[in-house]
Amino acid sequence: MDVEGYLAASAARVDKFLDGVLPAIEEPPTRLHAAMRHLLFPGGKRLRPALAFAGAEAVGGTAEAALPAAAAVELIHTYSLVHDDLPCMDDDVERRGMPTVHVAFDEATAVLAGDALQAAAFEVLARAAPQHVPGALADLARAAGSRELVGGQADDLAFDAEGAGLEAVESVHARKSAALIACSVVSGARLAGADEEALARLARFGRDVGVAFQIADDLLDADEGDQCSVVGHLGADGALRRAESLLSRALDGLAPFGSGADALRELSRFAVRRDR
Repeated sequence: MDVEGYLAASAARVDKFLDGVLPAIEEPPTRLHAAMRHLLFPGGKRLRPALAFAGAEAVGGTAEAALPAAAAVELIHTYSLVHDDLPCMDDDVERRGMPTVHVAFDEATAVLAGDALQAAAFEVLARAAPQHVPGALADLARAAGSRELVGGQADDLAFDAEGAGLEAVESVHARKSAALIACSVVSGARLAGADEEALARLARFGRDVGVAFQIADDLLDADEGDQCSVVGHLGADGALRRAESLLSRALDGLAPFGSGADALRELSRFAVRRDR
């Protein structure tokens, strides 16, 4: 499978959809709508939408069925980045080679843009196939809430490296990063009509891949001194082994899906083995 080609096709599909559902820059309030689009276009590799499409394919569905889920998870991901970059959080001035939203506009506008992106995610998903909407909305709300993404960010900000062990680090990773990755796979499969057993298997796969993905980030950014890091506990070699162990367990869990899950397999290998 051509992973880069799959990612490019997924990005093009979800970008066209997002461009059509979001307010145009010319629509008042124009400054807010420009801020919402600032980080969303152009995006990154759109890994989460690709995982949503691949999740649908794993259960015999189509990418088209998963499109609302793919868009919703990317909107949540982007909102979280806008807020993470704020001066009261990570205080970053650049992302994806551009000024962060609060630098390009102002802090209040960045807060509001993040709020609006989050609301747009639930609006997009609520317009999906009616029989699957309640479950998909519940999946996304939990992944984005205090028990998962937001709670993981809170614990990351308050992280005490001296008093925390590896379990605490991976707990943050499982919530701040892995929860939305798992939701991407699960929500795509749910909109394609997957049963609860398949969804549970895909959720476990997504969480293992999500933690391994964050460890890969730890390895790439080890020189930046992140306190909440597996590398700090296991060293580079140990962190690499841990990521590979999680990836292997995730891939084993896809066995019941046969060749339909090939895209999930290749995307997960790509996500964890970047630059290796």
